[in-house]
Amino acid sequence: MTVPKYRELAEAIRAEIARAPVGSPTTSERQLAEDTGVSRMTARRAIDELVREGLLTREVGRGTFVARPVVSVPLQLTSFTEDMLARGYTPSSTVLHAGLVPADENVASIFRLDPGADVMLLTRLRLADGVPIAIERSHIRARLFPGIEDIDFAHESLYRVLIEDYGVRFEAGEQVIRAAIARTADADTLDIAHGSPVLELVRTSVSHGEVIEWTTSTYPGSRFELSARIAPVTVQGSAPQSALRARR
Repeated sequence: MTVPKYRELAEAIRAEIARAPVGSPTTSERQLAEDTGVSRMTARRAIDELVREGLLTREVGRGTFVARPVVSVPLQLTSFTEDMLARGYTPSSTVLHAGLVPADENVASIFRLDPGADVMLLTRLRLADGVPIAIERSHIRARLFPGIEDIDFAHESLYRVLIEDYGVRFEAGEQVIRAAIARTADADTLDIAHGSPVLELVRTSVSHGEVIEWTTSTYPGSRFELSARIAPVTVQGSAPQSALRARR
């Protein structure tokens, strides 16, 4: 079977992209056509193919650039470390804050504690292959896990510690997804422009009927996508429904 010319060209560009740093400008359609002897339309189709794959990104009025890799994460109760390893990335973390803090009214209501009660706050910058992917702020019911504030979570998985060291068995969880604009400090930490769109994943985990973890993870929209399996329903005449639900 003959391979279309635009796909041959896309494969050649793909090899160049693999060696180029993120943000590098790529050859324009016109120049690409002249350099390779193909039509302008063929050059455009090759670039379109790579844009659809997420390898290149177009910026109006500026050109086409090597894109940052986008991490696809399923909606399930797994750790960031497990997710990244499963996708072939090397995960790492920088601890921005770790210690006991008094619960404000919002946190206290989530954990059903008195305001001012101690909770563990763990704030980490999560990276994949050295690229900032998320800022993760985890509140943990401190009284159930004595000494947890002394663990080095730059090198430890929170879920591994909870499950293996403290014997936690998660019974249920809820994850809410919402759009937001990056806070100034978060934008600087994530190396994105101020005012950039972000996704916030707010996860509540329950064990033995108690909320033990409440985590807000802030992801740059340009580096992250969510995936969910769509399960068929058994009610006759009903359309398939996704596990994702919009909150109103």
